Amino acid sequence: MRNILAHVEPGPGLESVLRCARLVAERFGSYVEGYHMRPAQPDIVAAGADGFVAAAPDLIAGFERETRQRAREAAAAFESFRAEWGVPRPSAARPGEPCADWRVEETFGPGAIGSRGRIFDLVVVGRPVSGSPTPSTAALETALFEAGRPILVAPPQPPQGLGERIAIAWNGSTETARTVAFGMPLLERAAAVLVLEIEGGSVPGPAGSELAAMLRRHGFAVEERVAARGERSIGQAMLEEAAAWGADLLFKGAYTQSRLRQMIFGGATSHIFAHAELPVFAAN
Repeated sequence: MRNILAHVEPGPGLESVLRCARLVAERFGSYVEGYHMRPAQPDIVAAGADGFVAAAPDLIAGFERETRQRAREAAAAFESFRAEWGVPRPSAARPGEPCADWRVEETFGPGAIGSRGRIFDLVVVGRPVSGSPTPSTAALETALFEAGRPILVAPPQPPQGLGERIAIAWNGSTETARTVAFGMPLLERAAAVLVLEIEGGSVPGPAGSELAAMLRRHGFAVEERVAARGERSIGQAMLEEAAAWGADLLFKGAYTQSRLRQMIFGGATSHIFAHAELPVFAAN
């Protein structure tokens, strides 16, 4: 994982996003690109009740000032992070040495992070926080569905460590299998791995014991646990069992059920993306 894209949005969780990117980069000697999407200026002509009307100049000017200010705040936060970390820009880095640089892009929506993320090994985004517009749910889901790469969802509070004790929330699904495949470089560096199943939380597919056997053939130290669900939701049970084991990273295949169904009825991915207090490595 030598190339990491970190989504930089001023607001809650930004310190954690940068911290997670740094923790991974230090393991792999990675390049970290801080990436900010600056909303493009709206059209001067807009649709109104009486047809097409010109948008108020002061509205446009205010929008421009606000987006420029947020871009400056994002750049300053990233540069402060880079300086504190003490890493060079790519042009000055030695081979295998972590480095970091900055990119701001004017966009008409969150789609740009999905496009940009396709040339990275990992996209780091913040976990949405109730009552705050940032971190952006739209950016998280666009990165997940459009980049074709795994994402790392940073919790609201910066973690102290990442990747020493990895819990795999196994449910037998294609999405979780893909997450494990993407995450093999992280698993290779872990001190301990837990294959965690929740009773009643799997789809037709291989059992957790079979995944554990496969990982042991790779030489990993693997534990297995099948936990009772009890009165908990599947997502709640996954988070609680991972925390009880002392995990500092959770692997989770995203949206085994459709996203729309999870929005209406709830689901493990939706719960974890709303409540996780540890980093979550996910793919779809």
